[in-house]
Amino acid sequence: MPQKTKKYIDLKSLARGYTQESIRAVGGLAKHATDEGVRLAANKLLMERGWGKPSQEIKHVGAAEDGSHTIVIRHVTDGVKAPKK
Repeated sequence: MPQKTKKYIDLKSLARGYTQESIRAVGGLAKHATDEGVRLAANKLLMERGWGKPSQEIKHVGAAEDGSHTIVIRHVTDGVKAPKK
């Protein structure tokens, strides 16, 4: 991650100034693009920005041969940092 210099922060701020215009442009593509792939990508982008990315399902299929279990925990975020341990 780049060091947070004044230029980095200013660029981020400037980019955020285009939020409404960008959402309108992506919304236009979602409705009116002639390419189905472009419409799908635009709709996916809008959904992820508005509602967050979908969580992933975790399945347990049973114990390993030695009787041990492996538990996988994924922290799904919606623009929020993971909690500190």
